[in-house]
Amino acid sequence: MDIRAELLSLLRENARYTTADLARMLGVDESEVAERIESLEDEGVLKGYQAVVDWRRTDEEPVRALVECNVTLDRETGYDDIAARLVGFPEIQSLRLVSGEYDFSLTVEADSMGEVSRFVSEKVAPVPEITQTVTHYLMESYKERGIEFSSDGDDDRLSVSP
Repeated sequence: MDIRAELLSLLRENARYTTADLARMLGVDESEVAERIESLEDEGVLKGYQAVVDWRRTDEEPVRALVECNVTLDRETGYDDIAARLVGFPEIQSLRLVSGEYDFSLTVEADSMGEVSRFVSEKVAPVPEITQTVTHYLMESYKERGIEFSSDGDDDRLSVSP
């Protein structure tokens, strides 16, 4: 693996590593790490740094939903055109073109189920090329972006064996 790929892997693992930590792990000078990070940011490879939040441990857990969208394309409109209309909505946390039974997968976040529902029905569904939406509310998160969320206590279920 080259240094660029290793650096990206380490930053995905923990974006809070210092340049000194990264330099030590990569076996290069700290100045080289700083230059490479700046270059990756300038090139648009690194888009941002975000925390992984276990919302169950907070008082303000947002409502999150996965929304499947089917679309019908015409000669003038492609997937990128539809995505360009959707990415500007702050409620949409992620937007992906996927293979399978639907075309787009959206992760939507709001303060209530009603807000999510209104957003989908008033902003997403009216896009002319979107022919169907299916909303799945997230009930529990066990792992986000590679980080496992553990429960607070021991598993108190009794084991059953045949």
